[in-house]
Parts: sequence; structure tokens; C-alpha cells
Amino acid sequence: MSYRQIDYLNRNRIIYNRDPINDKPTKVYHWGKYYQNGTYECYELFKSRAKISSFKSLKWHLLVLKYLNPQLEDDEFKDIAYFISNKKNNFITFNIKEKYLVDMLERLEKELDKPPVNRKRKIIFNQQTNLDIKEKLKIVGQLVGRTSNINSEDVYQCMLDLNDWGKKITWTRIASLLDCSTRTIYRNLNPELKQEKIKLNEEI
Repeated sequence: MSYRQIDYLNRNRIIYNRDPINDKPTKVYHWGKYYQNGTYECYELFKSRAKISSFKSLKWHLLVLKYLNPQLEDDEFKDIAYFISNKKNNFITFNIKEKYLVDMLERLEKELDKPPVNRKRKIIFNQQTNLDIKEKLKIVGQLVGRTSNINSEDVYQCMLDLNDWGKKITWTRIASLLDCSTRTIYRNLNPELKQEKIKLNEEI
């Protein structure tokens, strides 16, 4: 497998991960934090093995990088954007023409008046945690599935975590995590979740 050249971002002191700064966790554990009502403030770029596979995803990644690194001058950010958009550096799966990238960067400036749209998370593991995937999945099941009132947000949380850890998403696996029947999972599905399942599995 070809690995993304993440050292380039580290050498340039680029922030690409950030925990919530305003939302307060419901409970703090040695392995991370739990937000009962979820938080949109957790940004974790390049956490999973999946590469950027669409123009929309590339734009979102660049928007988040710009948002998390407001100190960057335009030329500095342009260098970062060009590096990530170069397929040889293993961040993306496709080639993009320079004129499209330039146009994309110009459009970003108009969308920085508010935080980038983000996925809602309930569980955030510390970056340095020594837990393996099995232990993490057990924690997700215990916290998210400890209530009988399972809803679509709980299903989506499990989908995101499975994707982060390179595991294929199946409704049976999610039912096992939430300690419920697959029938319960199906009752909480909507067209958006079904489509997201296909999309996330394609990224692995």
C-alpha cells in the first residue's frame, strides 16, 4: 500500500486534527471523551486509510485545513493545497487540472465565514491511545448502545467508527455493536444512511 506523505504537513506544522473547543464532554475517560448529545467540532483529517476520492471531498479537506490554520498566508496555503492535490503524494485517488484547483481555492474564501460542515461524533478517542480495534468497538457498543432508544444517529456513529478502523460496514455488525437485533437497525435506516454505507465501504 502507498502511504500518504503526511510528514510534509508535520514539518510545516499544519494542524489537521482538532478536538472540540466549545462543546464539553459528558464524561472523560483515560482513552478519550464521550459526548452524549454529540459534537460537530471534532476534525480528524487523514485518520483512516481511505484517500480523497472526489472533488467534493477534496474541497472539504482543503476548507478544513484553511479553517484550522488561519495563520497561513495565501501562498503558504496554496503550496499545501497543491501538495495534497498531487496524486503522487497519495492523498487523493485522481488527477486534477490546475485550473480546477485554482478555481476551487478561490471559492474557499467565500465559505470561511463559518466552520466547515462536519460529521457529528459522540466518541472521540485520544490520538495516542493504545487500544486495538476490538477494544474500541467494545467501547462504542457499551456507550452508544447502552440505551434501548437506539436511533439513526447511533447507527451512523457506528458506521463512522467502523470506517475509521478499516472495517467493512454491515447491518449485522452494527446490530452486534449496539446489542440489538438487525430488525431494530433496519427500523432506523433511511435512504441517506444506506447511501452513506455504500460510500464508506467503497473508501476502504
